[in-house]
Amino acid sequence: MATTRSRPLIGLTLDSEEPGNYSNMPWYAIRQNYMASIVEAGGLPVAISHEVDLAEAYLDELDGIVVTGGAFDVDPGLFGAESRHDTVTTKERRTRFEWDVTDGALKRDLPVFGICGGQQLMNVVLGGTLIQHIPDAVTGCLEHEQPNPRTEAGHDVMVARDSLLHHIVGTSTLPVNSAHHQAADGIGDRVLVNALAPDGVIEGIEHPGYKFCLGVQWHPEYHISEGDRALFNAFLSACRA
Repeated sequence: MATTRSRPLIGLTLDSEEPGNYSNMPWYAIRQNYMASIVEAGGLPVAISHEVDLAEAYLDELDGIVVTGGAFDVDPGLFGAESRHDTVTTKERRTRFEWDVTDGALKRDLPVFGICGGQQLMNVVLGGTLIQHIPDAVTGCLEHEQPNPRTEAGHDVMVARDSLLHHIVGTSTLPVNSAHHQAADGIGDRVLVNALAPDGVIEGIEHPGYKFCLGVQWHPEYHISEGDRALFNAFLSACRA
């Protein structure tokens, strides 16, 4: 159902940290460029906390969801893995909430945009699996945790023709930043791979059965290309529809 708001209300998931550094109590965090990207694209961003029991209440109010990234991993048990790589770090409450809000949004056909770890979570919710540590799984892989600043490209991705992503960015090759050690592996039913890194690592997915269900492995909120801005504009357009 189309929103009547002049600016669609967009929920962005937060990262969470234990006491230390900023506060002696547990605290939430989100980079300002996530919020700024929503504002620039015409939306009204709101931070949604990890209240699992309130996931449906949030969805009652929102016009779209952005599942953000973070320095943590989806619990391998959620996609049926029998072992856990030593590098895996989990945040159980955050993942439970993000799972519920992503699954609930898709059931309502609310637009969902997954970014980096959010794309990985989306892939698992849609029935897929993850590579737990790229350097151990992909021979000759790129540095997907790039050493240069996130405001610069780490590598290019090849965008699949006839995909929603290609329609949005208008190019078959896109420069992206890269800050991840995991990636989508097995893909769920009807999920499409829309972008690949030169080493074959999956960099984007989408599901054509929903109004907008798209995830990218990079961080378009840094706007290192016009394609990144186009992604936010397309997401907000879907939230208005």
